[in-house]
Amino acid sequence: MGRNVINGGRVCWLSLGVKQEQMEQEKPTAKRYSVAEYMALEVRSDVRHEFFEGEVFAMAGASIRHNLLIGNCFLALRTGLRGSKCRVFTESVQLAVERGRYYNYPDVAVTCTPADLAAERTIESPVLLIEVLSKSTANRDRSWKFNQYKQLPTLRHYLLVSQTTCLVEWYRREESGVWSFTPLTLFTD
Repeated sequence: MGRNVINGGRVCWLSLGVKQEQMEQEKPTAKRYSVAEYMALEVRSDVRHEFFEGEVFAMAGASIRHNLLIGNCFLALRTGLRGSKCRVFTESVQLAVERGRYYNYPDVAVTCTPADLAAERTIESPVLLIEVLSKSTANRDRSWKFNQYKQLPTLRHYLLVSQTTCLVEWYRREESGVWSFTPLTLFTD
């Protein structure tokens, strides 16, 4: 037999004198990493991690559909960019969204900057970024991540590709600096 009690804001289960917390457990303090520690981790790790202000987050694996959409975007862009000074990269190339503060791995990136093209693993000046949406990342990709990406002065296009419907959300920076939005809903768009 047992009963619920509230103890200091925590809901606990008392059973035969054993206290078991059910809700609002205190989270342990996460280790904070320097950028150098993070970069060393990325070189050693089989799992990619996102870095934001000293915190490191493992990135989840992708579905087959997610992977196919990334491949389709890569192939179309690579074909279209043939002969230009620009290159397309997929999710294994790191982006320094803000050096020393935020690093991640966009699904697809295009850059035309010589320094990026000569870089070993991290680019800084993309002109186009693509994220393939999933249920767990869609809201973050549309809001928080897009707000971070907007700070990149070279970024001109941000595309969000749906896995569940024929929809590409195309954001582009106009000459005025204002971001416009165009939903692409047909295969001919």
